[in-house]
Amino acid sequence: MAHEDARKNKCCHVPDAPDQPQPLPSGTKSFRCPRTQKKGNKSFLEGCITFSFVSSLIGLVVLLPVNYFSQDKSSGSYHSLDSLTISNIREGSDLLWVHFSYLCFISFYGIYLLHKEYKGILVKRIQQLKSMRQRSDQFTLLVREIPLCIEHKAHGCNVEHFFSKYHPRTYHSYQILSDVKELDHLLKKAKSIMGKIEEGRKKFGFLNDKREPLLSYTSQQNAMKIALLEEKLRKYHDIIHNLQVQTAAKHKELPVAFVTFKSRLGAALASQSQHSLNPLMWITELAPEPRDVSWKNLAIPVRLLPIREFGVIVGAFLLTIFFAIPVTAVQGIAKFEKLKKWFPPAMAINMIPGLSSIVTGYLPSAILNGFIYVVPFAMLAMAKLAGCVSRSNEEIKACNMVFYFLVGNVFFLSLLSGSLLDELEEYLTHPRNFPSHLASAVSAQADFFATYILTSGLSGFSLEILQPGLLSWDLLKSCLCCSRKEKEAYLYSLPHARIIPFISLFLLIGMVYAVVAPLLLPFLIGYFCLGYVVYVNQIEDVYATTYDTFGLYWPHIHHYIIIGILLMQVTMIGLFGLKSKPAASISTIPLLLITLYFNEHCKSRFLPTFHCYPIQEAMENDELDEKSDELEVNYETAADAYCLPCLQPPDFLLASVSTSTQQLMRRLLVIGGIYSLLISPKSQFERNINEEINKVQGASKSCHKQV
Repeated sequence: MAHEDARKNKCCHVPDAPDQPQPLPSGTKSFRCPRTQKKGNKSFLEGCITFSFVSSLIGLVVLLPVNYFSQDKSSGSYHSLDSLTISNIREGSDLLWVHFSYLCFISFYGIYLLHKEYKGILVKRIQQLKSMRQRSDQFTLLVREIPLCIEHKAHGCNVEHFFSKYHPRTYHSYQILSDVKELDHLLKKAKSIMGKIEEGRKKFGFLNDKREPLLSYTSQQNAMKIALLEEKLRKYHDIIHNLQVQTAAKHKELPVAFVTFKSRLGAALASQSQHSLNPLMWITELAPEPRDVSWKNLAIPVRLLPIREFGVIVGAFLLTIFFAIPVTAVQGIAKFEKLKKWFPPAMAINMIPGLSSIVTGYLPSAILNGFIYVVPFAMLAMAKLAGCVSRSNEEIKACNMVFYFLVGNVFFLSLLSGSLLDELEEYLTHPRNFPSHLASAVSAQADFFATYILTSGLSGFSLEILQPGLLSWDLLKSCLCCSRKEKEAYLYSLPHARIIPFISLFLLIGMVYAVVAPLLLPFLIGYFCLGYVVYVNQIEDVYATTYDTFGLYWPHIHHYIIIGILLMQVTMIGLFGLKSKPAASISTIPLLLITLYFNEHCKSRFLPTFHCYPIQEAMENDELDEKSDELEVNYETAADAYCLPCLQPPDFLLASVSTSTQQLMRRLLVIGGIYSLLISPKSQFERNINEEINKVQGASKSCHKQV
């Protein structure tokens, strides 16, 4: 009974703050990424380079001569790359079997690389879990939809009774979550006051550096403002502390808790079990890393998550639809000869020598990149509304939405709009021929995608190094926040939603055009090599590490690459049909089925290990901890790791409060003989400060009564 009471008391107190990455001093580099995260990103880019290099080597040596020397004299050439693409092959030619053989080679080579990479990342994930056995998430479960205890009318005691009964040997403790909206609001106000105090001190020091007399009116006003703000901050500290005590007294519990176990084995078994006849009660899953938790979303009821998910999908779909307008306009610029028929004023561009080449060549890709730059930020904002329990899940969801957005708009819509603008009259008169025009548009748009890859490589990586978005945001905040300077370095984690989908898109374009236009692949190799240099530098020396998922992004990257292989094969089925080679089209169908089978094999062979903690590995890691006498230390640390940020001790607020400012103000009043300030009418600023202090004191008294 004594041990059980101790466990209960431990669950109710406000634990110490977990270890969080500290902000960096201004002008210093960020924390280095973990070795697994660095290797994971490098291996993805290395795989892209390897696949592109091998495909390009064979394509340039074998397919390019076949395409060039097999020209159909009766066909005209309307595109610059036509003589080097598959469109140059005569219909029904047996040389199309060379393209089919090349298609089989790159399909199986891509499958081989995917299997090798999936297996390698899985091994690295297991090794990293074993080397970082002190992580709190290996001992902790996230439990949602906790029913209310009928006897005590509380969720917390129900967690204690439930897990003590059904997991008596492995259960250790729990940390119930509470409704802390009021605390969040007060903390934001307190941090705002801290910023004003720091700003006032810097301004006061600046005036002293200019040798402004201490008895000047400006110095007196600054000292008085800082002292009043410090007094207000002390009041906020008191009321925040009282509210934390009230929250810890279980007045505002939520049906969500972090449950800690004495072993990884117990946590793994509990996370993979259904604990109730009603699967919507006692929902358990392995907790994310403490730094990775999305605290605001934990308060969202599980029954509302499908509605939020549906709303996010609808929002992403509408954004994709509305984005079709600028993409179609961009393709209209690229098809300048046809655009002049529909928009005669565009002929004025021809009056300036060389301008037409710039407008039709570089400008469409630059405009498209400009529109697409804001898409990842919009998708990430929508993903945060879906109710994910971790920031990594939010970014993964954003990655998925951005990737499908890019495939739908940049790839398919570019092909569709190019085909419509190129042969619009024939399409309107013969709508049944639309599928054939869509298939032929792949080769017709090769020059556009070559320019797009070059533009993205030159501009995209330059923007990544210069970080103009973050610089502009920092400048905007400096202007809006009264020119506060050097608060902390504005460092962020690796923007996965802005990097992974774009690299996957370019790999998809390379796969589709590997057989159609192999001359596109050298441009892709240059893009990936430049990206390798840029992103490895950014990962090592620029971006901060806010969480580590141990390769959890790879299954989604694998899915993107599988889509690229399937699109390549489907495209070739259509092109072989257009080239009057039905035997080659039929022979490609088994290749399509093999790719689908391989994808299902990877889902059953590798994917479960990324979502669940294997029982075998959990038990082996527990045995290693027992041998080194670290097991108890690790689960005791895990019990204190999951604390709401607003429930951490507010002593950091008093760090900005010092008595030196008040002493200096008194000194100014005494030395200058300006006691009249004490009896003169108070300034509007001081009256406002005193009114807010009185409000805070009133709220503090009411809080004392409630507690």
